[in-house]
Amino acid sequence: MSQTAIHPADVTDELLATYETVIGLEVHCQLLTESKLFTRDFNIFGTEPNTNIGPLTIALPGTLPKVNKKAVEYAIRLGIACGCSISKRTIFDRKNYFYPDLPKGYQISQDKKPICDQGGVNISFKHDGKFIEKTIRFHHIHLEEDAGKSVHDGSHTETMLDYNRAGTPLVEMVSEPDLRSAEETGAFVTEIRRLVRYLGISDGNMEEGSLRTDVNVSLRKKGAAEYGTKVEIKNMNSIRNMMRAIAFEEKRQAAMLENGEAIQQETRMFDVETGQTYGMRVKETMNDYRYFPDPDLSPVVVSDEWLESIKSSMPALPHELREKFVKQYGIPAYDAAVLTDTRELAEYFEAVCAKTTHFKTVSNWLMGPVKSYLNDHHGDIAHFPISAGNLAALVELNESGAVSHSVAAQKVFPVMLAEPNRQPSEIAASNNWLQNSNTNELETLVDEVISAMPDKVEAYKKGKKGLMGLFVGEVMKKSNGAADPKLVNQLLAQKL
Repeated sequence: MSQTAIHPADVTDELLATYETVIGLEVHCQLLTESKLFTRDFNIFGTEPNTNIGPLTIALPGTLPKVNKKAVEYAIRLGIACGCSISKRTIFDRKNYFYPDLPKGYQISQDKKPICDQGGVNISFKHDGKFIEKTIRFHHIHLEEDAGKSVHDGSHTETMLDYNRAGTPLVEMVSEPDLRSAEETGAFVTEIRRLVRYLGISDGNMEEGSLRTDVNVSLRKKGAAEYGTKVEIKNMNSIRNMMRAIAFEEKRQAAMLENGEAIQQETRMFDVETGQTYGMRVKETMNDYRYFPDPDLSPVVVSDEWLESIKSSMPALPHELREKFVKQYGIPAYDAAVLTDTRELAEYFEAVCAKTTHFKTVSNWLMGPVKSYLNDHHGDIAHFPISAGNLAALVELNESGAVSHSVAAQKVFPVMLAEPNRQPSEIAASNNWLQNSNTNELETLVDEVISAMPDKVEAYKKGKKGLMGLFVGEVMKKSNGAADPKLVNQLLAQKL
């Protein structure tokens, strides 16, 4: 041990660079079924505590579970999207542990026979100014029921229990230890959230607990073959805070290893205020759970016909749409990545492109003025007031030369946002914003500007070609922005 103990805050990037971070995730994702996994009790978020419960949710004696077929279908849909092997015969197990928010004293889960095996997710992330692509493998994906929720009062002297969440269907995605940084892990969870939303199996709202992660972090010296002792950080419901927790845990473990201390396998929590993790309990082993097959549930058999029907109903996935947008619409890969961020945005883009052939211009509008509006109004494209047809009409109006881009973006577009049912051509015409392409009228304006600025004209002729912008601007002012800038440039060049 070094003479002066190293504190996590003292760990430098240079010291961290001598270690390799190894990260594996368990991602819990609630499924958007109408009822719970083994009972008909409603699966609804945000209702009054203990209102979506019945005899089976609270584990009254004599109740028997029955598998929700839709939940199984959703798990299979996710497995197909991730390239997993789908189990044709799967069983449910009892995972035994005793918490107040677990009514039965055990959780119905899957151990030896999960619904999906292997597979993975492709991610891309930016590192040192470069985009990196990588595949993160899954060990398996299994189905299980969620626990209830403990609610602590302000004084921390009483704990209340809300069983509304108990029995909610979950898929748990268990990754291989393929992740190597907080950035990679953030990209991984972001892609999973995007994927489950595309599939329509979950809303992916982390702030509501629909998507939560348990993060296993360990360090080993660069080049070492053996993994270090892993520490689990539980119940992360924010991508940003998950990345903060990993960053702190890297420094904490590096400091301990440099000080000659042994890393203890344990469960830790993350304090949002301090940005630090703290110990909660020594990590349980698998034997502590005493898994055994649930005697009340028959095996689930997935027929070839059912599997094929699920495959045939799969929507286009983000990576498929990214490839399509590049090939079919000829837009850059970066644009395609932005436009497939959500399924709704991708569908809106295609709806606009169905009514115009100016695909790159459509992309520019969506990534520019439209995105700015959505950011300012904390909204998504589903609540965007302008229809795909009207935005296409605005693109056509601009591309035809009837209005300049500045007029389209700064004048017509704001009116369309306020009055989304009005046609852009009618808005431009009624406000006298249509571009003036009448050569005789524009020639008169050009002559007036040249006559009024003899010194600038002389300077231009002596080589100050940058003054052309000044002349164009003056003509545009005289025309109240209605002049065709290209024609104005041509006329000025001839006159000068």
